Amino acid sequence: MATASENNTSTTRPQREAKKRAAAAICQMQGNAKKKRVVLGDLTNVSDAAAVAVSDTQPRKKIKLQKPVPTVATPEKVEERSDPQLCGPYVSDIYEYLCGMEVLPSKRPLPDYIQKVQKDVNANMRGVLVDWLVEVAEEYKLVSDTLYFCVAYIDRFLSLNVLSRQRLQLLGVAAMLIASKYEEIKPPEVEDFCYITDNTYSKEEVVNMEAEILKALRFELGGPTVKTFLRRFCRVGQEGIDTSDLQFDFLSCYLAELSLLDYNCVKFVPSLVAASVVFLARFMLRSKTHPWNSALHQLTRYKPADFKECVLNIHDLYLSRRGPSLQAVREKYKQHKFKCVATTPSPPEIPLSFFEFSGSDC
Repeated sequence: MATASENNTSTTRPQREAKKRAAAAICQMQGNAKKKRVVLGDLTNVSDAAAVAVSDTQPRKKIKLQKPVPTVATPEKVEERSDPQLCGPYVSDIYEYLCGMEVLPSKRPLPDYIQKVQKDVNANMRGVLVDWLVEVAEEYKLVSDTLYFCVAYIDRFLSLNVLSRQRLQLLGVAAMLIASKYEEIKPPEVEDFCYITDNTYSKEEVVNMEAEILKALRFELGGPTVKTFLRRFCRVGQEGIDTSDLQFDFLSCYLAELSLLDYNCVKFVPSLVAASVVFLARFMLRSKTHPWNSALHQLTRYKPADFKECVLNIHDLYLSRRGPSLQAVREKYKQHKFKCVATTPSPPEIPLSFFEFSGSDC
């Protein structure tokens, strides 16, 4: 027979285990009630008892929505939000780097290479070539950066090598081929450039000229162009102009591409040409007020007196006082997709007072 102590032990163990299970269930229920995150799929599985426990232990609180604190949108913050690729926090460092790169001797053509190096090529032939390359870029839908790189390669090559006029077009298509490979996502094939010359040159001749250019340039193909600086200058240059941003951009691009035609603009660095273009575009669209201001001076670091000669050259090109027979760029920007900016009226003369700037004018 079992003793009395053994009977008591056997009866108390089930009771203790039952109490533990009940306590564990209560703790689990309360723990679930304290959870703040709930999977939406689990909401239908919550029992009524748990729901009552939640409502009893955690009364619902009213949540007050706080109004956002208004902040002043500075131009830098607006620029960063609108286009992160413009790298707002690093603008000064990037600009310093680009300005240093654009004056490197290896990146610059000789300002007088036609007089000192070339014997059979003159400035008019160069203008005709560049004008035709504008048509080629349009035909193959190339980006504007490709055109700028192409012309830069041509000027740098002609600064180092004597070339006959019969091979000038060959130099142009080979330079365009290199620029396309460097800049385009899907560049045209070599055969396309042979075709555009009416098969005047064979594929082998184009490839050989490509090798000559790369060897002369030592494969240094990158660097800032007018377009590089114009992208940033236009954002500030548009301020205060009563026209659409797109129209101002197209007019600036038109004036910049006109500068490619003129051999006299070879001596100017890209940043100065870009500043000249913005100055002239603002003058054409608002000729009664001073085209330059302190914001542009701070951004470009140029005063109007620094680019006076360049502005006058481009203005003469626009009015067809220079290169009147070169029509490709002019016809390009008469199209509706470019807002017909080539037909924008312009005063025949720029007041000399506009080239005077103290740094505090607005």
